[in-house]
Amino acid sequence: MTAFDRIKELSRKQGLSLIEVNDKAGLGTRTIYHWKTKTPGIDNLKSVAKVLHTSTDYLLGNTDDPSPVHKDSEHPFVDIADDETIYSYRGKPVPKEYLDVIRNLMDSDIRKGKDN
Repeated sequence: MTAFDRIKELSRKQGLSLIEVNDKAGLGTRTIYHWKTKTPGIDNLKSVAKVLHTSTDYLLGNTDDPSPVHKDSEHPFVDIADDETIYSYRGKPVPKEYLDVIRNLMDSDIRKGKDN
């Protein structure tokens, strides 16, 4: 599956047309359609990935998981403290208030673990 195919599929799942994704990403007129036969530039691909709440690795076919995952050496899981990161669930962005609830639950569990 090409980057164009993956973009088309994610756009459809999120209820967006390719033109809408193209415009939200700030690309030139019908740029995404050119990716049927051309390789997208990394900056444009990053913009589209942000709009679709996915990673460039997914769009490029380096992974089959469309959920963006940010890892570091200390914590192998998603870093939900990073307010710049967009999290998605089933292809839809997770609202900030949901992330706040998740953070509070995790903080509570961490405190309980340290007390036991």
